[in-house]
Amino acid sequence: MTTPTLLVAGTASHVGKSTVAAGLCRLFADRDLSVAPFKAQNMSNNARAVATADGDDFGEIGVSQYVQARAARVAPTTDHNPVLLKPHGDGTSQLVVHGRAVGLNSAGDYYATHWEDARKAAVESHRRLATESDVVVAEGAGSIAEINLHDRDLANIETARFADADILIAADIERGGVFASLLGTLELLPEDVRERVVGAVITKFRGDPSLLEPGLDEIEERTGVPVLGVLPYDDPGLPEEDSLALPAEGERATVGDDDGIAAEHAVTIGVPRLPRISNATDFGPLAETPGVRVAYLPLDATLDGIDGVVLPGSKNTVDDLLALRDAGFDGELAGFDGPVVGICGGYQLLGETIENADIEGTAADETVEGFGLLPIVTRFSRDKRVEPVSVEFDGAGPLAGATGTIDGYEIHMGDSRIVGDATPVSGDGAALGRVAGTYIHDLFANDSPRNAFVDAVYESAGRDRPASETAEADADAGASSDPYDRAAALVADNLDVAALCDVLGLE
Repeated sequence: MTTPTLLVAGTASHVGKSTVAAGLCRLFADRDLSVAPFKAQNMSNNARAVATADGDDFGEIGVSQYVQARAARVAPTTDHNPVLLKPHGDGTSQLVVHGRAVGLNSAGDYYATHWEDARKAAVESHRRLATESDVVVAEGAGSIAEINLHDRDLANIETARFADADILIAADIERGGVFASLLGTLELLPEDVRERVVGAVITKFRGDPSLLEPGLDEIEERTGVPVLGVLPYDDPGLPEEDSLALPAEGERATVGDDDGIAAEHAVTIGVPRLPRISNATDFGPLAETPGVRVAYLPLDATLDGIDGVVLPGSKNTVDDLLALRDAGFDGELAGFDGPVVGICGGYQLLGETIENADIEGTAADETVEGFGLLPIVTRFSRDKRVEPVSVEFDGAGPLAGATGTIDGYEIHMGDSRIVGDATPVSGDGAALGRVAGTYIHDLFANDSPRNAFVDAVYESAGRDRPASETAEADADAGASSDPYDRAAALVADNLDVAALCDVLGLE
């Protein structure tokens, strides 16, 4: 019997495909099935370091497939996302195949030169996963109805065909026009792919589902496709796949302000919204910490009302450095007297210089000056470090007091060295006074460094951190809600999973 594949496709980007897929992965795993998540081609700068399919090295995959593997209770590998495009700026993306960077390409170059190899990699990965699993839960990308791309749509059309997949289409009602989106999507599908659609699910609904019934009945009558569920608006807390979840450039937005802590007892941590921001999921644990607000800032924002700053990673550190300097953010940061932490590219920004900058930057000299807040020099190389890390952390500066084993990952080109009076920090990092940096992503997902930094922000702001928000209380709160189980419950309670199991031939 052929291993069944369910492709969770969408009418558009950001309609809830990742959440539905993660929920199904956990539900099937809870039924003692061996589940493999899969996304043939992803475009995201939110990546994770995982083992390659042969187990001999490490490579990158998009965060959603990492999340779905954890939901499925399997070790994530590069087979779960064999092709990853990481937007680099200036119309180019870094192509990553089976976890390894291949090079920078424009969209035209990718389709003309690399697409056939990318498709071959995706077919190979799916074949291996299907051989080892009871069911494959695949996620599409964007809209499955992009008719200009149907001859090269690897994540949707090609996956449906080479995986012999059944298709569940997700449509987001919050955007408006959900019935038109569903009908139009089905009408625009190639005939052989349209025949694979076994159902639809409406996501992000607020209100009484009975009000939708006339529309649901007509959609089913017109198309013959059953609407298998209506998911209420709910965020189970899974990491976001891409920057669509962040505020648009030029806008300020604050998250984490719904924990019941009064404003006078809260602190605000500012994160500049870099044009090429990567691994923005690093800041989710801060926003989830009671008493902490995370404000995503436009580049020209002042730091008035900000108590601490975290500089995020970047897919193009040099160009983002120049953008920050043009907007005057370097002056704002130099005059800021609160705690500052840089992660990966953000750490590189804090140093004195970046050498070999022309390797990465599209408009840079060989050497560019950093913000000069840490006595480090970064030298870029074409070799890319990609690996999960587990280290005995030794914090300093605004991370002082952070100790113990922490887990995270590193994805970066180049290395940094201390050239002055700074204290080493784990992750090839450094600290001086109120400023620290490290290459370790997921730093704040670990209790010790997160609480050390939050404590430093509270102390700098001259406020007492509420006694209930100790590290122990934080840990208790974090243990009370598993986002994978929440995603599974959201799907189980509102989607006809039994009908999907019947279609897929799963007992």
